[in-house]
Amino acid sequence: MNRADLHTHTTASDGLYSPEELVRAAREAGLAAVAVTDHDTVAGVEQAMRAGEKWGIDVIPGVEISSLAEGKEIHVLGYFPKGKIDQEFVEKLRSLREVRRKRNEMIVEKLRELGIPITMEEVMAKKRGQSPEANVGRPHIAEVLVDKGFASSIDDAFHRFLGKGGAAYCTPRRISPVEAIGWISEAGGVPVLAHPGIYEDDELVETLIQNGLAGLEVYHPDHDPDAERRYEALAVKHRLIMTGGSDFHGERHGIPYHGPLGSRTIEWNGLEALFVLKR
Repeated sequence: MNRADLHTHTTASDGLYSPEELVRAAREAGLAAVAVTDHDTVAGVEQAMRAGEKWGIDVIPGVEISSLAEGKEIHVLGYFPKGKIDQEFVEKLRSLREVRRKRNEMIVEKLRELGIPITMEEVMAKKRGQSPEANVGRPHIAEVLVDKGFASSIDDAFHRFLGKGGAAYCTPRRISPVEAIGWISEAGGVPVLAHPGIYEDDELVETLIQNGLAGLEVYHPDHDPDAERRYEALAVKHRLIMTGGSDFHGERHGIPYHGPLGSRTIEWNGLEALFVLKR
């Protein structure tokens, strides 16, 4: 009970568990703490925090902001250790969800151009969140592709169609990761770069460190041992917080995306104090 999973998603974005279900699952997994980091929204945070009080789990309010650098989608995690997220920041996130909606429409249109008969109505039907703030993402599109037999799995859908280099990959203009870091810092949060190994651009990582990044997500299901060692060393060099998380979304077609809850964690004792110091 001294482990924390600091990267999870709920039905407020593209996860399959409601905020309360996520927190209950974290308790059952033996975690001491869990961070709710939905894409471009904090709509699930309040419910998760109430569930944390109920189930005896520390819930860290968070968010995962989607940004763009040189054509690459870069994700920046924001953590709010004192639990307060100001309204101005919430309004900024609303503008990002509009970009996400446009991106989804662009992908669906591209899939149709490829001869894949998919509609936004089918994608929206995969939305499980009850909150009007709940948003839709690529995992929902991937689920439809699997349902209709155009992909064998969620990973296959991302590899062939939806991920960087996929046949239907596209993204509209977004804020830069430096701007995302600024938004989080100005709102009193702690900015951490999500899964840096995915980007294959350590020069960008160094640039972000020079622009206010407070931490690196060293431990992630998509990081191999070599990547973990590399980012551990980078974090030590620059005195950054080292975080870890499963990037849990739930299971689609029986397979976790990205990893099972609690599959990547960090020790919770002491890290909370580091968060506060960084703030």
